[in-house]
Amino acid sequence: MKPHKPARQINQRAFTLIELMVTVAIVGILGAVAVPAYSEYVVRGRIPDATARLATLQVQMEQYFQDNRTYVGAPACSSDTTTSKHFDFACTGTTTASAFTLAATGKNTMSSFTYSVNQANVKATSSVPSGWTSSSTCWVTKKDGTC
Repeated sequence: MKPHKPARQINQRAFTLIELMVTVAIVGILGAVAVPAYSEYVVRGRIPDATARLATLQVQMEQYFQDNRTYVGAPACSSDTTTSKHFDFACTGTTTASAFTLAATGKNTMSSFTYSVNQANVKATSSVPSGWTSSSTCWVTKKDGTC
């Protein structure tokens, strides 16, 4: 008779509480860094909605002026609250025969932003959220005031 071999021992390995806590801490740190960066990325992605539409409206204003020799009564100056989910567009101030100012005013999550352009192609960012830098000479697209 053959001698009986002992049963093979199975080494069970599991995560220790410390390993689990380290993993949770790492995920928490990554989340704390990633969420604000992603939020800023989303905001920056919505800005071209305003700048592109303002540029289009500016061209329409100039086309109207070429045809009528005045900006007064230009259709591009009428209030537009439906084209964009994040901005409302309208002329601000008084539109005269020789001058206009178009503005994109943020709404919903973009409510802190206001962009404008006038007949002289002067672009401005008059309102930005806290932590952003505004500009009277360009459309700001990044927190540091970069245009």
